Amino acid sequence: MNFKFSNTTKIVLVIGCFIASVIGFLVKLPSAFHHIDKQLHFSFYFLAAAFLNILFNIKNLIKHILVSALLYAFGICIEFAQGNYNKVFHVHIHGRFDPEDVKANLHGLIAFSIMWATVILVKFAFQSNKKTSEKINN
Repeated sequence: MNFKFSNTTKIVLVIGCFIASVIGFLVKLPSAFHHIDKQLHFSFYFLAAAFLNILFNIKNLIKHILVSALLYAFGICIEFAQGNYNKVFHVHIHGRFDPEDVKANLHGLIAFSIMWATVILVKFAFQSNKKTSEKINN
C-alpha cells in the first residue's frame, strides 16, 4: 500500500501526535510500567523517528539529522516540563527531570538512525548496481 497524504494532512497529523505526546509524557506513568520506563522512552523515540521519517519520506541525511535533533530537544523539554509542572501548578502529576530518560531517548534515536542509514545505503547500492548493469547491457 502506498498512502499519499497532502502536506496539510501531514502537518495536522504531526501536531495531533505532538499534543498527544505532551499530554502522555506529563501524566504520571501507572505503577505497573515503572520497571520498563527506560524501554518505553527508547521505544517511543525510535518509533517517533520512524514515523516522521516515513511520513515525510526522508532520504536526505541533513533532514534526518534535523528530525532527530528536534526529537531529542523535545525529549529534553518534556523532562524539564515534568519537573517544573509540579512547581508551577502545585499538583504532583509527575516526577522530576530524569537524565536517564533523556539518555534512553537518545539511544532510541541512535538505534533508528543506524537502521535508517542501513536502509538508505542498501537502497543506494541496489540503485547504483542497477544503473551499472543497465550501462553494461546497453
